[in-house]
Amino acid sequence: MIDYARYDRVRAVAFDADRLRLLDQRRLPFEQTFLECRTADAVAQAIADLVVRGAPAIGIAAAWAVVLAGLSLGTASVAQARLALEPVLERLHAARPTAVNLAWALARMRGALAHAGEDWQARVRAEAEAIEREDLAANRRMGELGAARIAPGSGVLTHCNTGSLATAGFGTALGVIRAGVAQGRIARVFATETRPWMQGARLTVWEMREDGIDATLIADSAAAHLMGTGQVQWVIVGADRITARGDVANKIGTLQLAIAARHFGVKFMVVAPWSTVDLATASGADIPIEERDPAELLGHAGRRTVAEGVRAFNPVFDVTPAALIDAIVTERGVLLAPFDIALREASAAA
Repeated sequence: MIDYARYDRVRAVAFDADRLRLLDQRRLPFEQTFLECRTADAVAQAIADLVVRGAPAIGIAAAWAVVLAGLSLGTASVAQARLALEPVLERLHAARPTAVNLAWALARMRGALAHAGEDWQARVRAEAEAIEREDLAANRRMGELGAARIAPGSGVLTHCNTGSLATAGFGTALGVIRAGVAQGRIARVFATETRPWMQGARLTVWEMREDGIDATLIADSAAAHLMGTGQVQWVIVGADRITARGDVANKIGTLQLAIAARHFGVKFMVVAPWSTVDLATASGADIPIEERDPAELLGHAGRRTVAEGVRAFNPVFDVTPAALIDAIVTERGVLLAPFDIALREASAAA
């Protein structure tokens, strides 16, 4: 039995009456500051600015943003609400195009509104609550399923941040790591810095420390050396989109970890809720890859560190082919190759 009170202490998204409180992840680990959003546009901007990040957390925040937009409509009829909220849904969707959880959550909110009567305010709020509640339950189940595949005494490496900060709680890949540590299966935890936003250095190791888990930070470029010296048996990552073929879009740098893992015989696990699965997208070649401002690579903390005139290329995600993945863990079970068949069967069973 996992002690969730010990291993699940952080919450990044909290709805409170007429506002959404977002733990500002740009300021961690040195400041724990909450940004209060009272409008859907403010939430959309917070998503774009990485105040809130991580595919599941983005979807949850967007769902609550629809609730905020609904509150601003007061006593509008359901027909008026559907008309007024559609542009809000579109603006939220445009905030981060790669993470399919965002589109999934907004589709659920649109569906709740479509089936609502004059109780539409209560219906959209209930749907947002359900999205958040279901994500937490899914994370805890995935944690136990994924940890069960890890041999006692193993070392694991994770990339980016996939914990409570990126979800409703407990986390996806970090949920597996939390469960594995709690069960005595994981003996060593390593986290990459995850450039250029340093989510591993700023967020992941901070989360692990909050839970009393000893995690070691490495430079992104040290990962292959770590695998080659036998200190890691599993690479465990999250996902922003999983295609029908089993190709996975995740934080930039994931692909090179998967290539190194295959070379050194290290197992590679992807952990994500079913809301991340996009069976309408055939393969990784069809995933839109978000590019952010090159300035993120040209400076640090608002100060330029690169010579003037230097250009930068700043894709935020890359795609790991299904052939490099050993297991995909969702709340519906542990999926193994061939992933196209496993994903179809899991979808049909549900």
